[in-house]
Amino acid sequence: MNEKDLNTVIDTLNKKYPAKQNKSKSSILDVLIATKLSQNTTDKTSYIAFNNLKKKFSSWEDVATGNLNDIKSAIKVCGLTNTKAVQIKAMLKQMMKNYGKLDLSLLKKMKEDEIYEELLKYKGIGVKTISCVLGFSLGRNVFPVDTHIHRILNRIGIVKTKTPEQTFEKSKLIIPDTKKMQFHTSLIKFGREICKAITPLCYDCFIYDYCSYKTKTEEKTTKGNKVLNNFLILENI
Repeated sequence: MNEKDLNTVIDTLNKKYPAKQNKSKSSILDVLIATKLSQNTTDKTSYIAFNNLKKKFSSWEDVATGNLNDIKSAIKVCGLTNTKAVQIKAMLKQMMKNYGKLDLSLLKKMKEDEIYEELLKYKGIGVKTISCVLGFSLGRNVFPVDTHIHRILNRIGIVKTKTPEQTFEKSKLIIPDTKKMQFHTSLIKFGREICKAITPLCYDCFIYDYCSYKTKTEEKTTKGNKVLNNFLILENI
């Protein structure tokens, strides 16, 4: 896809799915834990789990020193309960040991590469999660990539890559910095509403003319009805 068409696609999607207005940046630790909870589950259930943790424990320090079963109970709605509870508690304890307190404001003065290096030390925290922290809490111009965004960008023809990691690196170079974060959220919503994994609703797609998906069709199918599910946890914490 050439640069002109790419910018048309980005601007079209960003106009269709405007950024949430009047939202102050969430705390770094809130975004980190919320993103961790959202792994392999829906944003709605992870949002419930996040709020359950906030209600059950008065602070993240209390989670770090709290009973593991209480943590599991609070987040059980979002799945992978045992793994997430163990990793969140261990991460918070290790951060308290490393920094003296649970305050990640030191990241604000770091460069992006330094932040990735620092947070990758913690088990269960990957590049996509750190990218969300950079964008949603630190206001950096990053473009988080998960398996869904990787699929959509390849389907449209914006990139030709084999892994989300390759897509992440390619996207750094071709997506304008000032549009990266909104395009990230726009693609998530677009993927849920139109460009579904199994049965994309090509007949109702507003970037149809720019898409290189080989089997796209204008014929309406009954297999995939449009379902609005555009709640994003990181726009709401």
